[in-house]
Amino acid sequence: MIIKRAPDLTENDTTAYALYQNRREFLKFLGGAVALGTALPPLAWAKSVFSTDEKPTDFEDITSYNNFYEFGTGKDEPASNAKTLVTSPWSVTVDGECEKPGTYTLEEMLKPHPLEERIYRMRCVEGWSMVIPWQGFPLGSLLKRFQPTSKAKFVRFETLADPQQMPELKQKVLDWPYTEGLRMDEAMHPLTLLATGLYDKPLLNQNGAPLRLVVPWKYGFKSIKSIVRISFVEQQPVSSWEKANAKEYGFYSNVNPEVDHPRWSQYNERRIGEFSKRKTLMFNGYAEQVASLYSGMDLRTYY
Repeated sequence: MIIKRAPDLTENDTTAYALYQNRREFLKFLGGAVALGTALPPLAWAKSVFSTDEKPTDFEDITSYNNFYEFGTGKDEPASNAKTLVTSPWSVTVDGECEKPGTYTLEEMLKPHPLEERIYRMRCVEGWSMVIPWQGFPLGSLLKRFQPTSKAKFVRFETLADPQQMPELKQKVLDWPYTEGLRMDEAMHPLTLLATGLYDKPLLNQNGAPLRLVVPWKYGFKSIKSIVRISFVEQQPVSSWEKANAKEYGFYSNVNPEVDHPRWSQYNERRIGEFSKRKTLMFNGYAEQVASLYSGMDLRTYY
């Protein structure tokens, strides 16, 4: 797998999502502009520098084989049960160690951020993986807007927990609401994405609509879905799976084939839609970009 090095891009280097969604119309315009000899900027959406060259997993597989325990523990249950999730209107509360806390509507969260496509490998701790074309924007560009203070060492995320919309909450599989966290430098890393869509479509409910985290070098459960709260905190937060079983699910949850889950090996993985297995890559293939974040750390202790 070829992972390209990310250059120094800014938000202004990406094409607006509305334009991206109308590729055919834009290409017609492009043809006319070329005929007239008009100079045009490069098409940022054509191929993201953050993307893998691997073939994306089929849309049907991505949207029908999911982990979203608020809608059932079976892989096929979220696609069937998540229809009860109401994603509009939607708001996100921002609090903790920052200068601009508040409750923001989804529109306010998205407005200043041009969206882009990134094709990321995503690996689940159970031993399966997918390649997903996400649409979204860097999480760091959003976090900067709230002006975190010097006390903000971690970012804590929280999923909606509404028993009326999420009937499986009564099963108490986890201590709801679902929570996750990142160290501040992980959250600000340019690979970390706040996703609003996949395969040129808005996120479906079972995939974490309307707003979810995507951290491609970590196991999939770190990429929290349907976010309603973002908190800047000084102390390392306890994530839901870490709270449920710290021996099996550590805070960092970096993809590391050398550290087995107590009940299965992480050395190999099976890509959804394929029969044979493949070797699991360190940091899910993103070692060149993120290994420096963990320099000097014992990754068997901080798993």
